[in-house]
Amino acid sequence: MKNHNFDDLSNLSMLELFQVEVENQTEVITNGLLTLERDPNALSQLEALMRAAHSLKGAARIVNLDLAVHVAHTMEDCFVAAQQGRIQLRQPEIDLLFQGIDLLMQIAQRPDQNVDAWEAEHGGRIKDFLAELAAVTAGKPRPTPATTEVANTSSPAAPTPETTTSLVPQRAGVPDRVLRLTAENLNRLLGLAGESLVESRWLRPFADSLLRLKRMQADVAQAMEDMRDSVAASQLAAELGDQIAELTERVAECRQFLSDRLVDLDMFDRRSANLSHRLYLEVLQCRMRPFGEGIQAFPRMVRDLARSLGKEVRLEIAGENTHVDRDILDKLEAPLTHLLRNAVDHGCETPEERRRTGKPPAGTIHLEARHRAGMLMITVSDDGPGIDPELLRETIVQKRLINQSTAAKLSETELLEFLLLPGFTMRQTVTEISGRGIGLDIVHNMVKAVRGSIRIATQPGRGMRFQLHLPLTLSVLRTLLVEVAGEPYAIPLSQITRTLKLEQDRVETLEGRHYFTMDKQQVGLLTAHQVLDCGQQQPAHDDLPVVVLGDRNSRYGVVVDRFLGERELVVQPLDSRLGKIPDISAGSLMEDGSPVLIVDVEDMVASIEKLVSSGRLDDVRREAIEVSARPIKRILAVDDSLTVRELERKLLSSRGYITDVAVDGRDAWNAVRAGNYDLVITDVDMPRMDGIELATLMKQDARLKSVPVVIVSYKDREEDRLRGLEAGADYYLTKGSFHDETLLQAVLDLIGEADT
Repeated sequence: MKNHNFDDLSNLSMLELFQVEVENQTEVITNGLLTLERDPNALSQLEALMRAAHSLKGAARIVNLDLAVHVAHTMEDCFVAAQQGRIQLRQPEIDLLFQGIDLLMQIAQRPDQNVDAWEAEHGGRIKDFLAELAAVTAGKPRPTPATTEVANTSSPAAPTPETTTSLVPQRAGVPDRVLRLTAENLNRLLGLAGESLVESRWLRPFADSLLRLKRMQADVAQAMEDMRDSVAASQLAAELGDQIAELTERVAECRQFLSDRLVDLDMFDRRSANLSHRLYLEVLQCRMRPFGEGIQAFPRMVRDLARSLGKEVRLEIAGENTHVDRDILDKLEAPLTHLLRNAVDHGCETPEERRRTGKPPAGTIHLEARHRAGMLMITVSDDGPGIDPELLRETIVQKRLINQSTAAKLSETELLEFLLLPGFTMRQTVTEISGRGIGLDIVHNMVKAVRGSIRIATQPGRGMRFQLHLPLTLSVLRTLLVEVAGEPYAIPLSQITRTLKLEQDRVETLEGRHYFTMDKQQVGLLTAHQVLDCGQQQPAHDDLPVVVLGDRNSRYGVVVDRFLGERELVVQPLDSRLGKIPDISAGSLMEDGSPVLIVDVEDMVASIEKLVSSGRLDDVRREAIEVSARPIKRILAVDDSLTVRELERKLLSSRGYITDVAVDGRDAWNAVRAGNYDLVITDVDMPRMDGIELATLMKQDARLKSVPVVIVSYKDREEDRLRGLEAGADYYLTKGSFHDETLLQAVLDLIGEADT
C-alpha cells in the first residue's frame, strides 16, 4: 500500500478508503479465527466475523471490486452457517478462511494499471477458493485440501507500520477528527521540544551564578561595616560616617532586591523546566504508537508456521497498549520475526514430544512489552526444551571458537552470548526456517544499532527467554560527558560497561602494552586522545578517569581527562555532506549552547582494535599516557583477502614498518585521507573500489599525490600493468613476489628503511 500523508481521512480516495477498510476488518477476522481455533466453543466470535465480512462486501461493492464482493460474500455465508450450527469451523475450515483474508488483501492492493491482466493471473485461484468455501458452507466434501497453501509464507505480507499509521482510523475512545502529520514534521517538532527541554536547564546555572553575586554583595557589606567601625575611631568620623551609613543602607537594599529576584527566578525556573518537560513528553507521545500496532501479523505468522511444522503453538501477547517510539517499533519487526520463528522451530516441541515430557500438547510463546527503569523491555519466551549449557559448551569448542580450558571457565551467561555470533547455530541441518545462524545475529545488530542490550536465559526442559532492553526514544540520549583535550564528548550510558577512577598502581604492563584487571579479566588501557587523534594526555598526578567500553571478548579502558557528569542530550544528526566521521555518531548542544559530539562506541571499539592489530598502541605510563613520536615509516596494505593482508602486514612489520590494513579501495581511500602514510600497497581486483581507481584518486589529490603506490595482483596481465602505471603507480608486482625479497626491495627503493 502507498504511504500517504493526509490531514484527515476525508482526503482519501474511495479505493484508499477501501484499503483502510480491508486492513481493519481483516484484522478483526484474523483475531476471531485465531480465537475460534484455540477455543472452538467461543461462538460469540461469529457475530463479529459476520459483521466484518458484511462490511467488506459493502465496501467492495461501492468501489466496484466484484472479486472482493464475491470473496467477502462467500466468507459471510460460511460464518452464518457456522452460527446456525450447520457447520463447524475447525482447523481445515479456518485454514481456508485465512486464504480468503489473503485474497482480499491481494485484491485491495492490486495495481491500478493492467487490471485485466491481474485478474486473468489471479482469477483462477479466486474461483477455486470460492468453489471450495461454498462446498464447505453447504456441508459437502472439500474439492482440494488447502493446508499446503496456508503453510506457504509467500502470502501477502501484513501492512507495514508506516501505512498502518497513516491510514488506519482511530479505534474506540479516540476522537474521530485526527490531524495527520508527516514523519518529517513530527521529527522536527520533537527536536524543537527537546531543545526547549535542554534550554530550560540553562536557568539553573544562571541562578547559581546570581547566588555567587549575592555572596559577593554580602562580602562588600561586611567590608563596609568594618570600614565604618574604623572610621568611627578616627578623626574622619564626622565627615564620612553619614556617607558610609547611606552606602550600607543602599547595599542592604540591593541585597534584598537580589534576594527577591532570586526567589522569582527560582519559581520561574521550576515552572519553565516543568512546562518544557511536559511539552517534550506531549510531543514524544505523538511519536509513540501502541506496541500492538506493530505486531498485528505475528499471531497469524506463528500459527501458520507451527502448522507447517506439525506443531501446536499459542502466542500470548502482553503489553499491547505499551507505547513505543515509532522509529523503534519499525525496527522491531525483523528481529521479533526472527525470535518468534526461532521460538516456534527451536523452542516448541511437537505434541507427541510434549506429552512424553508431561507438558500440554500445545506450546506457548509469550511476547511482552513494558517500560522499566526508563527503558523499553521486550521479552520473547517459550516453554520448550531450552538449551543445555553443557551441550552449548561442547558446540562452542567443536566450532573452534575457544579452546576447552577457556570454555570450562565460562559462566552460563557468557556461554549464551555465543548464540548471538554471526553464523553460530546448534542445528546440524539447514532448513528454510533455521539452521544458518543468521536470525539472532540480525536481532543483535538491531539492538546494538539503537544502543540497547540483549539478555538471554535458559532453563533446560522448561524454555528460553530473550529480553531486549531498548531506549524509549532515539531522539533523546542519556550520556556521560567527558573532557578530552579541553573538549566535551558524550558517550551513551547504555554502551558503557563501567566507569572508574583507576589507581595508578593498578596499571600493569604485558608485552609492552598496559592493562588493568577488572572482574578477573585483563582490560587493555589506552587514551581517548590517541583514538580521537586530538593531542596528548597531560601528566596525571591523581587517579586516572577511565571509561570501559566493549563486550566480554573485546573490552578496553579509555582514559579521559575528567568526567563532567551525566546529561540528557537531544540528538542532532550531523550534516550528511560530512560523510561518516570516524568514532562519532551525532552531535548535540549543551545548556550554554556550546556543541558536543556524541561518540559512536561501536566505531570507537573498532578503531581501538585496528590500533591494537597494527601495533600502534603507544606506551601507557603510571604518571601519564604519552603519545609516542617515534620516527617510523607507516605503510597501508590494501587487500580484500584476509590471508594476503596479514601476510603483507607481518612481512612489513617484521622489518620495523608500522603497517595498517584496509579491506578494499573505499576503506583505503578513507584511511589515506584521515592518516599520514609513507607508502600504499594495494591489490587490483577488490569490491567497491579497485586498486587502480584508488591510485588514480590519490594522484589527483594535492596532499596525497606524492605518496608512492605499489600495485599487486594475482594476474600478470600486461594491460593491468599498463593501467596501473598510467594511473600513477610506482611499482606493479604479482603476488608471487611475496615469497622473495622483491616486495621488500620495492619498499626500500621507494621509502627507505623503517627508521629515519
